Amino acid sequence: MSDNTTTRPLSAFERYVIEQKGTEKPFTGEYCNNISEGSYHCKKCDAKLYRSQDKFPSHCGWPSFDDEIRGAVKRIADADGRRTEIVCAACGGHLGHVFEGEGFTAKNIRHCVNSISLNFKATEQQPTAVALFASGCFWGTEYHFAKLPGVLGTRVGFAGGHIDSPSYKQVCAGTTGHLECCEVTFNPTQVSYEDLCRLFFETHDFTQTNGQGPDIGPQYLSALFLRHAEDRSVAEKLICLLRGKGYTVATQLRENARFWSAEAEHQKYYFHQAKTPYCHIYRKIF
Repeated sequence: MSDNTTTRPLSAFERYVIEQKGTEKPFTGEYCNNISEGSYHCKKCDAKLYRSQDKFPSHCGWPSFDDEIRGAVKRIADADGRRTEIVCAACGGHLGHVFEGEGFTAKNIRHCVNSISLNFKATEQQPTAVALFASGCFWGTEYHFAKLPGVLGTRVGFAGGHIDSPSYKQVCAGTTGHLECCEVTFNPTQVSYEDLCRLFFETHDFTQTNGQGPDIGPQYLSALFLRHAEDRSVAEKLICLLRGKGYTVATQLRENARFWSAEAEHQKYYFHQAKTPYCHIYRKIF
């Protein structure tokens, strides 16, 4: 630990984990299921350790990351050689252990960290708006929106059906009335709803009436869920432009519907799998 490192007072349980190398019980930590955008810092000295984009659902009971801030985390082999401990490089505080070769993500590494060793700092608040898009398999829909500058966050899930909190298995049966959707949170001063709609049309086959690509079924239909009158005006304008270009547009314009988030393993699917969509391919139209 550097002599210049400033540390904060710790509670008894924090000392047990951070200084005595203890472990909190699985699935009890504050950040186990946290999906907010921001950064994770050392509870003891506030050094920045991890970014939210490197956090992934491992279902192991502790926050998991497949990368760290360069130079922020130090590895120490356990005395018995069976595991590798990770500590804060600035103050030496115990974080957890690191594992390799498990295949959870393309980076093939998992930092298994105690929540109690961390402080989470949310990204500074920006102007936000939310829009809901359905264009077939939600993995591919999210892939393109998540990479667009001005988009602050994405979630995949379901909307438009007649049961509450549907599971992926239920929706895939095609009997719940839900469409697979991507909820997009964006900064309207950086990217407009019209920009999002243009990307929506340019990344799927909006002329297909029975699904999307090889994914056939009512849950894969193309639709825009409209939250405001302004949204409808934008959607109708773009559809008019597409028809003027000779396209037959099958996209449905629906009233806003409640969004239900899908299970954790479906969130950011293509990013964790290091793959690209098979039926959502960008082509410029407008």
